[in-house]
Amino acid sequence: MTLLDTMLKRRSTRKFTDKPVTKEELDKILQAALLAPTSMNRKPCNFMVVERRETLEKLAKSKDHGADLISGADKAIVVLADTMIADTWCEDSSIALTYMHLMASELDLGSCWVQIHLRSKDGKNSEEIVRDILKIDSHYRIAGILAIGHSENIPKPHTIDDVDKNKIHFLI
Repeated sequence: MTLLDTMLKRRSTRKFTDKPVTKEELDKILQAALLAPTSMNRKPCNFMVVERRETLEKLAKSKDHGADLISGADKAIVVLADTMIADTWCEDSSIALTYMHLMASELDLGSCWVQIHLRSKDGKNSEEIVRDILKIDSHYRIAGILAIGHSENIPKPHTIDDVDKNKIHFLI
């Protein structure tokens, strides 16, 4: 499979089966995260793997909309970026989340990126909620969480004809 094939295949999955993600699959997803480029190669991101069901349930309630799916995932990976290492934490975290999302697709796993940055739950900042749940220091920022599991309903891959080429502009 080519990288383009994996990109076309990558879809967000919000419903998971009970089949567990294997250690080998998880290791490959985490390797992809560690290979993600960062500004000036400072590598501010850390990856917290959550497997405990009660913690997944708490994370699923960390924002008003769109996090419920975490409760059905086999695992979630919280991307933590150390602001004392880099001010590009949001960009660096986003690239790592994308790399993990693509690797999950490559492995035929379902995954979904749950945005935490700039989100809230009942008026409280979602990053603070996740920090409280996971006992994380305040100098770590959280762009998002990747929910991972097996899925029987991964949407069909996109095709290259689905892309909107009108979004491309050439300056000559």
